Amino acid sequence: MMPMAETSPQSRPQRASGEGRLSLKKVGDKTRIDRLFQEGSAKLRFPQNQDGHLEAVMINTSGGLTGGDRMGWQFSLGEDCRASLTTQACEKIYKANEGSTATVDTIIDVAEGGAMAWLPQETILFERSALHRTLTVNLAPTATALIAEAVVFGRKAMGEDIDIATFRDCWRIRRGGTLEHAENFSIGPDAGAMLARPALLGGKRVFATVLLVAEDCERTLDAARVIVGKDGGVSAWSGKLLARLVDDDAYSLRKRLIPLIGLLNKNAELPKVWSI
Repeated sequence: MMPMAETSPQSRPQRASGEGRLSLKKVGDKTRIDRLFQEGSAKLRFPQNQDGHLEAVMINTSGGLTGGDRMGWQFSLGEDCRASLTTQACEKIYKANEGSTATVDTIIDVAEGGAMAWLPQETILFERSALHRTLTVNLAPTATALIAEAVVFGRKAMGEDIDIATFRDCWRIRRGGTLEHAENFSIGPDAGAMLARPALLGGKRVFATVLLVAEDCERTLDAARVIVGKDGGVSAWSGKLLARLVDDDAYSLRKRLIPLIGLLNKNAELPKVWSI
């Protein structure tokens, strides 16, 4: 019997890889692009707006992520720049081969007087998916940041249930070089059983984390608690406000998430792609 030939590097499945870097500067009363770099499956587009801030839309042209795929984003906001960063659509994380993981790493720097809103649309995890994601934000002492991330463990309307999946999310938010907020979320591989625990999602399949880093954030605490309601909680202390929301599906979650973002973002408009 002839020995089986080893798999050549050329015959291995091709993996998606992308990198996007964007630097912004203030020109008059408007935020404008200073430098832009995009490579592989990472693309950035910029819808027009009228209020002087810049909206950047991240696009993954591979149409989703699976094990071995890698995406990297880096943003730098100059002094007094205002920008919202979002995604073209929900990022879908598909089934991964055993032992492989999709990775997404994001670094954001905001200079003095800058205001950044990190508002990607939902991340959707499918059965046997695996994702490791990091978010690093470095704020100058007078900069502010609004960060909102929503995660969907299978779409209820599509009859998708999650039994096996792995998801790790790591946030590090610093202001003036001092660590302001750190959290590690890790679930899996038996994600279905873990999500059913009362201390996690209690059987619900969608959750969102919203963080506001701003000196005056505590003024919105009572209003934020009214919006979040019983399926979640809100706290504010030491110049930051943190909200957690859970729900049965992404549509129901958005009914609370959108007004909460509006409140914390001083009634600024949501990114245009959210309404498509």
